[in-house]
Amino acid sequence: MSLVKFRRRPFGNLVTQDFFDMDDFFDNRFWNTGLMKNPFWNGKTMEPALNIKETDNDFEIELAAPGFGKKDFQITIEDGCLNVSAEKEHAEEEKEDNYTRREFSYNSFERSLQLPDSVKEEEIKAKYNDGILSFKLAKKEEAKKRPPKVIEVS
Repeated sequence: MSLVKFRRRPFGNLVTQDFFDMDDFFDNRFWNTGLMKNPFWNGKTMEPALNIKETDNDFEIELAAPGFGKKDFQITIEDGCLNVSAEKEHAEEEKEDNYTRREFSYNSFERSLQLPDSVKEEEIKAKYNDGILSFKLAKKEEAKKRPPKVIEVS
């Protein structure tokens, strides 16, 4: 037996990985030149945190997006990719006799995940509650884990 030095592949382990985060790939691997960085976020792009959990029957995804409303999200599936984006604008103006006060804010983000072939795209459900956007992605029957079959020896 011999030991072989592990070499990190530049594209990660795409063969065995179920979900592939397209934004992470393009923002953080080769093409990150610093042009898309926002100085107000300590040099990081504004990307909501993401949790992915796999169960026997489905995948559960949670995306932290506080401050948005249900109507602010746009969720699409295109070419096997789950695309989530949100945009929120707020403007307020107050005029008095000798002054005008204006306040405004703008928040947005985009996140894309390459879906595994085992997901039923037509049955994806989304729910937004308390700042968390949750997805339930049902697995196809052939992808569900089955209990092992015991074969008796005769």
